[in-house]
Amino acid sequence: MSTAAETHNWLELPLDVTASILSRLGAIEILNSAQNVCSQWRNICKDPSMWRSIDMRNLGELWDMDYDLKKMCLHAVDRSCGHLHDINVEYFGTDELLSYISERSLHLKCLRLVSCHDISDEGLSAAALKLPFLEELEISYCSISKDALESIGRSCPLLNTFKFNLQGCRRFHLESNDEALAIAQTMPELRRLQLFGNKLTNEGLLAILNGCPHLEYLDLRQCFNVSLGGNLEKRCVERIQNLRRPYDSTHDYEFDAEIHDTGSSDEDYPSGISDIELMSDDYDDYFEFSDASDLSDYDEYVNFD
Repeated sequence: MSTAAETHNWLELPLDVTASILSRLGAIEILNSAQNVCSQWRNICKDPSMWRSIDMRNLGELWDMDYDLKKMCLHAVDRSCGHLHDINVEYFGTDELLSYISERSLHLKCLRLVSCHDISDEGLSAAALKLPFLEELEISYCSISKDALESIGRSCPLLNTFKFNLQGCRRFHLESNDEALAIAQTMPELRRLQLFGNKLTNEGLLAILNGCPHLEYLDLRQCFNVSLGGNLEKRCVERIQNLRRPYDSTHDYEFDAEIHDTGSSDEDYPSGISDIELMSDDYDDYFEFSDASDLSDYDEYVNFD
């Protein structure tokens, strides 16, 4: 077979097929690369239907990037034109960014925040008030307290999936049921709950079982203050279809599951999570990417609305 016969012109694909392929890319890949391939792809990438889901997944090495994830996220939210249903923000989230998202995404159903230490209780609580249709929420390795969880529970009555993950610790004297009680008292419609590395005790677990009667999945891995046995374990087994116990395998857990017991006992910032240089809170000029002079792709992106 000749080389010419083996060559395919991607521009000849139907537009809906091309859109389906591009939609499988993350937001960073679309804004940084795919939309700059040709005018046809750029037009497809500007369609609001491409931005119903925004995945800003990254490795957290913000200091080593030639582009500003926060500004890219703002632009992606603008492109959704109010139709955003699902967004993932990792390492660069701030109160201002979360406010921008919530004000322009009233029908948001799924929100994922990972290692966003510049999001405060107050910022998350204010955003939750504007997200009454939120159904799924993940808060992993962030500095969020029971106060914000209570606000979320009161503001988001449709919430059925909640992940609140911390770094596991075997210091048994570090016990707290604050988050567990907040969940039990304000999130009665939960079906799925993940509390990886939480400091809750049997008391907190019992409160969750009482307050969340519809639970089908409960992940208690590395919750070392929970001691399942007797009537408590029997109740969990009878009630929960899929129960992950404190010492169950973590092979399918997305994040680093190593136990860090040598760090500080101050767990406002979980040990083992590296400090991240976060970006400026000023996003008035978010169409202008910093340090992009050596990236020709950005010259086009900055001038393209």
